Amino acid sequence: MELHSEYNEYRISVPQEFENVFTHFYFAENTSETSVTRTLVPTYQTILLFCFGESATMSTREKTVIQIDKCMVFGPVRQAFEYTLPAGCSILVANFKDDAFFRFFGKISIEQSVKHPDELLEENCFTDLWHHLTRLDSVTKQVDYILEFCKPYLQDRDITGQLLSSFENDLLNPVKAIAEQTQQTERNIQRKQKEQFGYSLKELNRYNRFLKAIQIIEKETERQNPVRWFTIIDECGYYDQSQLIHDFRHFINISPAQYLKFQQEICNPRSG
Repeated sequence: MELHSEYNEYRISVPQEFENVFTHFYFAENTSETSVTRTLVPTYQTILLFCFGESATMSTREKTVIQIDKCMVFGPVRQAFEYTLPAGCSILVANFKDDAFFRFFGKISIEQSVKHPDELLEENCFTDLWHHLTRLDSVTKQVDYILEFCKPYLQDRDITGQLLSSFENDLLNPVKAIAEQTQQTERNIQRKQKEQFGYSLKELNRYNRFLKAIQIIEKETERQNPVRWFTIIDECGYYDQSQLIHDFRHFINISPAQYLKFQQEICNPRSG
């Protein structure tokens, strides 16, 4: 989706060997003469963002503005935030899948959701990586370089992480089922979920329900059909309209109707 003739954005898929590490990469550049601000919907992913040219900024719901000069890690992204690309700025974003960030760097800090990458490792590797990326003349080469860089750091996923990320039976309680399968306590499974993924299954279920709602809205909008809110409430498992509105307020701080009006300015990296 292109907002300005001089603002370009697109997704980059990853090779099959990295499909359980990254969902995709995202690139955006502003070659216009004015700043462009977008809203990112929550993804429940941990994100590694590289910034080139002018510094990008991100603004949280609490109106905290963070300047990104070179690179930053943040997430899991639980709520929407705004990001601004000034003229002459481009960003390249790696979206970690499920527990992949944990497999690189160990326990995810739940309390601290935004960190400069250099704080995550003893060595200054991310800034060093950024310098290497600036010397490459295409986004494809930059993505290939990041993938190659990641290989030595990645730990094998343990059996609990594998089961948690691939669990798809809606009729069963995943914590209970995995605890029985691996002969662990339910409390231990819950702890591992929180440590390795950065969020609880209860949080994820609520997010998936919300995500399904916005995907239906986007699909109906593309087809130029009217959005039937009560159909969405029924299909997504909401009790009533107020619960649907509450989720939109919680995740992106606007109502469903406002989302419908402003979705041209909202980036949903999980769709498409």
